[in-house]
Amino acid sequence: MLVLTRRLGERIKIGDDVSVMVLGVRGGQVRLGVAAPRSVPVHREEIWRKIQRQREENGGAAGADAPSLLCCEGVAGGSG
Repeated sequence: MLVLTRRLGERIKIGDDVSVMVLGVRGGQVRLGVAAPRSVPVHREEIWRKIQRQREENGGAAGADAPSLLCCEGVAGGSG
């Protein structure tokens, strides 16, 4: 696992198309903004695990059309 230190407002890049920015830090929580193409699924881990369970239960079909989390709460109209 690569471990990075970033300050408020700083970003990391993943490949050419994905960017993660630190939007806020409060208590034990960090708010992140994720900019990625719509073709790249981005989910909180607990949502991803739920999608995986649904796929297993339904023979691999469920969750294929699940919406991606593209931005976090309060940023560009995001809700998650």
